Amino acid sequence: MGATRKLQVSNMALAIKLALGVGAVAGLMQQVQAQEAAVSAVPVPKVEITGSAIRRIESETALPVQVITREEIDKAGVTTASELMARVSANVGGLTDGASINVGGDQRGFNSANLRGIGTSSTLVLLNGRRMANFASPGDDTGVDLNNIPAAAIQRVEVLLDGASALYGTDAIGGVINFITRKDFQGLELNAYGSKTQEGGAGKRTASLSAGTGDLGRDGYNVFAVVDVQRTGALNTSQRKFIDDLKIAERLPHLLSGYTSPANIRLTGAQRDYLQEQGFTINGKPITNRTINLSQPNCAPPANLYLPNGTGGVDACTYNYMGDTELYPKSDKVNLLSRGVLQINPDNQLFAEVALSRSKTYYVGSSARVTGVVNYKRIPALAKYDLESEAASADDDVVGDVTLRMRLNEAGRRTSELTSESQRIVLGLTGSAGGWDYDVGLNHSVNTIKDKDTHGYVLYDKLMEGIYNGLINPFGPSSAAGVALLDSIQVNDDVRHARGVMDSIDFKVSHTLGAMGGGDAAMAIGGEVRHERTDFTPSALLMSDNINNDFAPEGGRATSDKRSVQAVYGELLLPFTKQLQAQVSARYDHYQVVGGAASPKVGLSYTPSKTMLFRASAGRGFRAPSMSDLYRPTVFSSTATLPDPVYCATVDNNFADCADNWDTRRYSNDKLKPERSRQYSLGMVLEPVKNASLSLDYWNIKRTDLISELGDDVILGNLAKYGDLVHRDEDGLINYIELRKENRGAQIASGLDLTIDYRGVQTALGRFGGHLSGTYVLNSKIQNSVGDVYLSNLGRFVTDSVVQRWRHTITFDWDKGPFSASLSNTYSSGYEDQNTAINIDDGSVVAKNRVKAYSLWDLSGAWQVNKALKLRAGVQNLLDTAPPYSNQAFYFISGYDPTYTDPRGRRIFATANYAFK
Repeated sequence: MGATRKLQVSNMALAIKLALGVGAVAGLMQQVQAQEAAVSAVPVPKVEITGSAIRRIESETALPVQVITREEIDKAGVTTASELMARVSANVGGLTDGASINVGGDQRGFNSANLRGIGTSSTLVLLNGRRMANFASPGDDTGVDLNNIPAAAIQRVEVLLDGASALYGTDAIGGVINFITRKDFQGLELNAYGSKTQEGGAGKRTASLSAGTGDLGRDGYNVFAVVDVQRTGALNTSQRKFIDDLKIAERLPHLLSGYTSPANIRLTGAQRDYLQEQGFTINGKPITNRTINLSQPNCAPPANLYLPNGTGGVDACTYNYMGDTELYPKSDKVNLLSRGVLQINPDNQLFAEVALSRSKTYYVGSSARVTGVVNYKRIPALAKYDLESEAASADDDVVGDVTLRMRLNEAGRRTSELTSESQRIVLGLTGSAGGWDYDVGLNHSVNTIKDKDTHGYVLYDKLMEGIYNGLINPFGPSSAAGVALLDSIQVNDDVRHARGVMDSIDFKVSHTLGAMGGGDAAMAIGGEVRHERTDFTPSALLMSDNINNDFAPEGGRATSDKRSVQAVYGELLLPFTKQLQAQVSARYDHYQVVGGAASPKVGLSYTPSKTMLFRASAGRGFRAPSMSDLYRPTVFSSTATLPDPVYCATVDNNFADCADNWDTRRYSNDKLKPERSRQYSLGMVLEPVKNASLSLDYWNIKRTDLISELGDDVILGNLAKYGDLVHRDEDGLINYIELRKENRGAQIASGLDLTIDYRGVQTALGRFGGHLSGTYVLNSKIQNSVGDVYLSNLGRFVTDSVVQRWRHTITFDWDKGPFSASLSNTYSSGYEDQNTAINIDDGSVVAKNRVKAYSLWDLSGAWQVNKALKLRAGVQNLLDTAPPYSNQAFYFISGYDPTYTDPRGRRIFATANYAFK
């Protein structure tokens, strides 16, 4: 395959000239080509395949496209787009409900795809070939919320695994996922689904109704609608025995919490030294640490434990939040898709499409943690000492006060509701005129996010007052007045509101150019004008900084940002011979403020025989920074527990003294440039026997000018280069670490995609078939800054994720008469764990671990009772496989990695489908 020459295009005008030039070539070719062959009496219908704007007879193309059919979705028993994408081997590290379980944090409720593991922001998700508004909440990830895809209306999914699409948008560096819905429907179809887990929790019920009327050929119109309603129950840690089997308290005590009930007392250094001199003891033992608990070693189990190696240390208690939180949130989803088509004449159609969705996710965490203050005289065990003495109060902010780290059980568990709503209206015209195929559409798409604190969050000032005056008891049940106070200060407020709007007009036209050696050459020209706007509005109560555990971000404010995007592209399909075909395309995108770039792409396919095809492609792309990357207000956060090498050098590298959760400040950057990419692929498709086919594709992607922050661990690990990002106080201690979006370094990813299909082999026992789709990653690494060595996350958890070496989905099918069955397996290979978590009580580092491979088997069977009724039942996670143990310390969930595992365990499901026309 020859190298692709980089296009040098400086502005939109030149790009338009390029597209017009393609049209001029088309006219010339039409003049010099021989007269077209006579049209067949029964023409084969043409379809548009994801990856090309030219309609053609459906076949293998120069670009690898994986297709997931409605039948495959039904067999798997999945009911959401997110569940479906979890079965795509090329999808690595997407955002899920499990990974977003926490009590606060960015972009909760966002379910996303992440092809090749190179970022949600680099995977383009389409609905019927057109864009949707991105998830509106600001954050590090930009993309479509899969909750907004009308799952019941999906007819098939086409996954273009060749990145940087010159047709849909070159921000698709990882690839394109096109969810394709029904285009017309007549009659009535009812579908009901129910699932139940073996151990309880996370049950699901869904129902959908499809109705349509009108035959395009006879009546000249079709109108249909699909309504889908889903409800999934919550899953608590107490409902899963594998949580106890992980032995988190024994293996990862330092990842648990030091906020307990009864409360831990956090002494100042002077208070501790004074009490030691006075012979103060707990349970007959002198204290050694600054954190103590008067109830240890009892500690009110099972939630509060005495773990000498835990966060509370040897003199206090540790709270095991993994025994008191949710693993899977309750959710309610409603989707509506309606489409109307008017056949203007035999060749042209007017269509309108409306998609509405609402996904509400209920997050329930452990009860609130509180840093309270009380005068020591209110604590009977301390009241007999003189903590107001000069020696004891040397470090006090207020003489005689002690700090409490308490768990506010009486206020209830922290609960919030995340509502993601979308509206998408498309009005278009499609058809043929004068030998040209065309499609033009207007697209209005909106995503609205409401994040509401509903329970367990209380007014901070009233809470502090209640603790200090003794109404709220940190060490046991409060009085009736204290409970009444907590009830009266509960927060029920929409704390964050975000809205994203996308309006666009797009067009594409295609035309045959004349006969070549292998058939008709064809061309396509298209363009798009898009306007994007995002608004983020924190509530007045949130910005008052008076919600305990949901404090206002320093520097936080309401934002409103907008920009315009223009694009033009052209494509040529050139069948040089019956065996050799080329697909050449180029696109120019221009983003307001950021600028623009041209992105060429070329694909070749060679078919030496009917059973063999070779293909190759190469192209370039770019991804403009998101508006969150450019304009997001400063976010104040903290690191995982990390050592400070400067401080460690003064204390003999004792991590107990020099490791901590350091403050960070995360900055956007309105001077960011676009990321650039280049990618290529080589592949083949073989059909060795009539019923079997195999495809193998090598892919290679490199991104440069990577938009990212340096990891806090990277900064502290290379202070010689990045020390200016660590801001220290006058004593040399870390004040905060600066994490700023910059164009940094590069990313490289490469691998092999393998698919094997074995179709419909008839035997006396029935017809058998099978399908395998797998991805073997050869390389996945990031260069944090130009000149730095590349850091690999292939088979190794780094900072926030891992890319597994091998992932696959394999399915075995059988059918005979009205009966059918399917057995499938999804698999992710094992990897080296994060292995970096530090226990700041004794300075130890977590024991090294290798995460085991994760393999799930599903089984389902169906009975076509009659023409109208079909029943299906199945078992998901047939072997009741639990998530493998992991010591990762990035996610709120501890003990396993929630990004790709499923904590629901074995579950049965049943569906009934009734259709009549």
